[in-house]
Order: sequence, then C-alpha cells, then structure tokens
Amino acid sequence: MLRTTLLLGALTGLIMLIGQWLGGSQGLILAFVFAIIMNFGSYWFSDKIVLAAYGARQVSEAEAPMLYRIVHTLALRDGIPMPKLYILPSDAANAFATGRNPQHAAVAVTEGILQLMNKRELTGVLAHELSHVTNRDILISSIAATLAGVVMMIAQMAQWAALFGGTHRSDDREGGGGGVLGLLVTAIVAPLAATIVQMAISRTREYAADETGALLSGDPLGLASALGKLGAAAERTPLNASPQTAHLFMVNPLSGRSLTQLFSTHPPLEERIARLRAMAGQRA
Repeated sequence: MLRTTLLLGALTGLIMLIGQWLGGSQGLILAFVFAIIMNFGSYWFSDKIVLAAYGARQVSEAEAPMLYRIVHTLALRDGIPMPKLYILPSDAANAFATGRNPQHAAVAVTEGILQLMNKRELTGVLAHELSHVTNRDILISSIAATLAGVVMMIAQMAQWAALFGGTHRSDDREGGGGGVLGLLVTAIVAPLAATIVQMAISRTREYAADETGALLSGDPLGLASALGKLGAAAERTPLNASPQTAHLFMVNPLSGRSLTQLFSTHPPLEERIARLRAMAGQRA
C-alpha cells in the first residue's frame, strides 16, 4: 500500500506542476481536483480502463477450455480466487494481469500467444501472470498505466499552450518568457518522469514474478522457453501498445521500436532466461 501511495503522490505532483504552469494558482487548484478524481478512478477502475483500451473480450470456460483449465489449476495451487479471463484481438504474442487485488483480478492473453505456445510454455506464462496477482503488484501497475496516460495527455496540452502562448502566469504578462519556457520544460520532463516511475516499478517486479511463477508451475525451463519465444515474436510482430501501458505486459510490447528501448520498462530477456535456467539447475 505504501508503494501505491507514493506512486499516486508522485504522479499527482506532476499533474499539479503542469496545471500551475498552464494556469497559475487557478490551474494548480483545478489540477489538484482533477488529480483527486483521477486517483479515485484509477484505484477502482484502472483494470477496466486498460482492458477496454485493448479491446479485450472476457471468455468463459466453454470458449477457452485449455486456458481456463490451466489458470484454474494454478489458482487452486496458489490459493487465490479464479481470476476473470480475457483475450486480446491481436496476432502479437503477449499477456498481462490487472486488477486491484486477488479478489478482483483479471488475466489477459493475446490470440497470438495462444497460437504460439504449447501447453507447457503457456502454463509458465500464466503462472508468471498469476504471480503478479499473488505478489500484489497488479494494482500499482494498473494505476501507473492510467495516471501515466493522464500525465502524457496534460503534457501534450502544455506543449500546445507553450506553442501558442497560452499561459496565464504573471511573468508572461510582464513580458518575460519564463512561463513559456517553463511549459516547454514541463512538457518534456513530465512524461519522462512518469516513464522513470514505471521503470522503477516494473523491472524488479518482473524478476520476482518469474521466480514465483517458476515455483508455482514447478517448471522454470518451461517459462524460460516461453520467454525466448515471446522475445522473438515481439521483434517480428510488436503489439500495437501505448508506452504508458507497456510495463503491464509480460515482455516489452514495444521492443520492435528502437527509441523505446532507451526507456524499457522490462529487464533484459537474456537475464530473465538465465535466472530461470539457474533455478532449474538448482532444482535438478
């Protein structure tokens, strides 16, 4: 809960900073009210927002029997409620988990991953995603995705305001250019800061979910094989994902875009696979 509070506070501060540059004290107050509303909405509805953004469709046991059986077995083994299952209409291969707690969790996979993985590999993938549920990091990840998108949207507004001189700060009325300069700096720094927050959250949690998922499935090499396939598939067919939600996915959905590698929210696949192989060696 502390991490969630810190994240909400950090991104709220960014929203208020941009609001102040856009409209001075009035902009600051409006940004604060907006941030409070967004914090409430992101806590209760961030999972629904992310799932809707990718056109995810909830499926039943009858519609996806193998997927349901694997998740049901893993959930029973892990002692958590059966999460809702969703399928994303995409040929890219990827998966993510979302929700505010194990009682309100959802696991989403793409059509592409169902075609790419054998049962052993798919079990590893789903065990990894359920580990995000049991490790209780799905809430902070979903909130980060929602609020980072808001920060990006407001930053774009700040860029347009700077371009057309749309600032109400007193230093602009007095003929100075500090307001416009501040807007430009804010428009550049705010999205970068939001990305850095996401990176700090995501990189460590992926290692933890790999380890917990390997223990849950009892098959570190199955998960290692899945990661290898997912990395190659992401290079061939990147998912049409937004940078604000990239950290949710099992592997970086933007890996086919060289610029995004500079701000990758995922640790190197080679390192993740090496750790899993080491686990398998220790278990042998």
